[in-house]
Amino acid sequence: MATHYPSAETRSSIINPMIIDLRSDTVTQPSDAMRQIMADAKVGDDVYGDDPNVNALEHETAELLGKQAGLFLPSGTMSNLAGVLAHCQRGEEVVVGDKYHISCDEAAGVAVLGSVAMHTLQTDGFGRFDLEQLNAAVKPNDYHCPMTRLLCLENTVGGCIQDQDHIDTLVDCAKSHGLATHMDGARLINAAVAQNLPPARLVQSIDTVSLCLSKGLGVPLGSVLVGSSVVIERARRLRKMLGGGMRQAGIIAAAGRYALQHNMDRLAQDHKRTQKLATALEGLQGLHFDRARVQTNMLFLQSPQMPDLANYLAQRGIAITAIGENSRIVLHMQIDDAALQQITEAIQGFFHE
Repeated sequence: MATHYPSAETRSSIINPMIIDLRSDTVTQPSDAMRQIMADAKVGDDVYGDDPNVNALEHETAELLGKQAGLFLPSGTMSNLAGVLAHCQRGEEVVVGDKYHISCDEAAGVAVLGSVAMHTLQTDGFGRFDLEQLNAAVKPNDYHCPMTRLLCLENTVGGCIQDQDHIDTLVDCAKSHGLATHMDGARLINAAVAQNLPPARLVQSIDTVSLCLSKGLGVPLGSVLVGSSVVIERARRLRKMLGGGMRQAGIIAAAGRYALQHNMDRLAQDHKRTQKLATALEGLQGLHFDRARVQTNMLFLQSPQMPDLANYLAQRGIAITAIGENSRIVLHMQIDDAALQQITEAIQGFFHE
């Protein structure tokens, strides 16, 4: 389910923010400790390469993911875009899942701004496509066709962990066709924590990885693109071209460094609370979800009464996004046990009325 954001008119009508916000983990707020780190951060001009916290964050993220170099960017969208364009020239092609952010949530930037074609593969409810689909998507060396250059993967997809053996198989296939590989790892740390695996293991065969800091890790903004030194240097030029060159960005980079040190393991709490919420909601008449898809911090609900449920919860200080009969509930670091209890009782109360 693609994310839908409010119109300008809707945004202007929001006066009082909700107490409990379940729309996304992008709504996380920096902790007091993170704010203090930001306030005390030593900074420099990052375009000149002078910011010590940016330089350290790029190095530490690259090391975390087992790559040579890193590049700090303002957003995951720009990080994915720079990653794709670092691999592909105009008129070439990427193969990507049809429900992945690059293909359906980033305004087709790789096509609009990079003139790179997207060949989308149909994914199942868990975000997976198979080897046969990938093999069939790779174009022959024929001037009637775009040159297939890149395979784009994602982990997690809609909160679902991608099977590591399957990812490795897809990457091996891509390499056999001479393709590079990019991973949208916006929530990669969720997948690593849920499987008790080092993050580097999940991307050891991937050429470039985009890691978002502003979701479950709780940083106000920013993503880090990692890969080989050659590709990252190319992406650095693209970042400038796209308007992503920042100056005293160490204020934010310091928050990113804090998050990598303190906020990764705590993602397990979000996963545990999501499972607890799913258990509490099972069996409610008129509410449905696929328990097998509840793997990290997301719960996808379906109900003919979803718009009414959203209004009911809003009156009780709980924000969800209702799209027709569907809603995605996302838990994050601001949802503690007390908030979880309030959410549970409110949803149960609606369906028991």
